[in-house]
Amino acid sequence: ETHTYVFLDHMRAFILICLLVTFGEGWLAPPRAIKTSRSSCLHSSTSADDASSSPSPGLSDVGFVLLAGGTGSRMKANMPKQFLELRGDTVLSHSLTLFLKTLPSMACGSPAKVVLVMDERYRSDFASWAESGGLVFADPGVERQGSVENGLAALASCAPEAKFVAVHDSARPLVTPAEVLAVVGDAKEHGAAVLGVPCKATIKESEDGETVLRTIPRSRLWEIHTPQVISVPTLLRGFDKVRSDGLEVTDDVSIVEAMGEKVKLTLGEYTNLKITTPEDLDVADAILRDREISMAS
Repeated sequence: ETHTYVFLDHMRAFILICLLVTFGEGWLAPPRAIKTSRSSCLHSSTSADDASSSPSPGLSDVGFVLLAGGTGSRMKANMPKQFLELRGDTVLSHSLTLFLKTLPSMACGSPAKVVLVMDERYRSDFASWAESGGLVFADPGVERQGSVENGLAALASCAPEAKFVAVHDSARPLVTPAEVLAVVGDAKEHGAAVLGVPCKATIKESEDGETVLRTIPRSRLWEIHTPQVISVPTLLRGFDKVRSDGLEVTDDVSIVEAMGEKVKLTLGEYTNLKITTPEDLDVADAILRDREISMAS
């Protein structure tokens, strides 16, 4: 038993070191409120109880497409990563709680609709979320762009009042209310916006995977997160172009870029990580635990 406690202590210390190396000391503090110059329905910070620090946009004309159709093969688990447990709930449920409970409680109005893109065999476990009428389901596509297009079609059908769509990856359970409100506000101002952070790592390009071709200037690189928010008419036009030109895109704002239109970069948080490996779950758990402690103090 003593050996078990020593092992756990070593594991906690290892996770702490990983967090400090990856995110710096900033992860120890509560998520910062993201500043925005827009005035609107309320002031938001990172929790519904703390909604008084920065202006935030309304959500009644925004629909959310939540992607949960991935298989998560790199997790080496017996189920897709979005269904694994994180702080007593599924990874996916953290995003559902944010979109359907936390954000509406901040007095900005409920989203026009949340579309959950999910294989039908898993839907029974999340059917209770649809009872209030705020959630509908859509089928996943073969690739991400197919899933987004299916989700957008469902949104346009059931919530024609939605002028903007926010596409979010369910494997990113740590996005904060402040981040969501900031990127939505930027999209309303610019037509399309995406959460991201300046790249910290040095990036080198290689043609053969064995030798370095060149070093890409880090000052020009951003790591892109979700949500990615686009006006509905723009994304519909974008998918027409994707089909007509036979394009393959790996994220949603790439469709806007392909049409030659600009996308606003919204500064997010480094803690908005994507759950991809088992180690990511440990890091996410530590971040959420720290947030709980910070909010309680």
